[in-house]
Amino acid sequence: MELELRHLKTVRAIADAGSLTRAATALGLAQPALSAQLKRIERALGGALFVRGRHGVRATALGELVLERSRIVLPAVTELQQEAARFARAPHTTERLRIGGTHGPLLGALLDRLAGVAPDARMTTCTSWSERELAAQLAEGRLDFALAGTCGTASPPVGEGLVWREVAVDPVFVMMPEGHPLAHRAEVDLTELADEEWSCVPGDGCFGDCFSASCARAGFTPRRMYETDTASLVHLVQVGRAVGLCRATFPTTPQIVTRPLAGTPLTWRHLIGWHAVTQRQDTAAAVLSQARMAHASVAANSDSYTEWMSAHRVP
Repeated sequence: MELELRHLKTVRAIADAGSLTRAATALGLAQPALSAQLKRIERALGGALFVRGRHGVRATALGELVLERSRIVLPAVTELQQEAARFARAPHTTERLRIGGTHGPLLGALLDRLAGVAPDARMTTCTSWSERELAAQLAEGRLDFALAGTCGTASPPVGEGLVWREVAVDPVFVMMPEGHPLAHRAEVDLTELADEEWSCVPGDGCFGDCFSASCARAGFTPRRMYETDTASLVHLVQVGRAVGLCRATFPTTPQIVTRPLAGTPLTWRHLIGWHAVTQRQDTAAAVLSQARMAHASVAANSDSYTEWMSAHRVP
């Protein structure tokens, strides 16, 4: 049996109800039928999801994992269904989409989602490390949408007529080689990295200044900062030359672990922008929604990020 969305809904219903009896009532099923369905789901997933006790059921470790992922998957699918209908009702959205973005997995995830809901769209892309350059292309009408970002609560790139909307806010994690003495930690205090050399990808915002300020508050000045492309950053971390700064959505990479910084001293705010005059409201709303779902899917694929969200009770 292949796992389906209805199975995730069943697992959520059991967890929310706290017992099979109450869950069966809520789902309109007989308890034996629900029990049989749960057994089939558990066989498909390879283990027990709940342990029965005198006062109801509680989730096993596997059950907690499934529930964690379902909190991301189920709302995203519901929103996808709604936005797919919006795309279908707006044929102009399938004509052309010129999308720009900075480094990171979000641009690819957004393109994948848009290609799924608007398969006839002619999509082109432009990447740049400079948020200001992307903003200029939006203002000049050379891009329809741009994915950019700011450090913390800093203002987005300026441009006449531009509208920016928040997609998500991520903590900034540290990348370390698997053999690093702190790699086993659930989180790492910035002070413990005072003797490290650092690496990050370039940008024209205030991220570098914010990082230096965080280090100063932790009582040290970074020994060295390498600003490189993503591939070079990964190499420097893998060989132990430096530790890296990355968004929490950074994809799983061989020989590297990503860990939260204690107290979350740095955050990154994902934004999507468009021109208020040239872009239709319904198209912009649909693309914004797809960008948020793209971020949710990328976040769900990062074990370190999902663990952080669970520990911090992020829905």
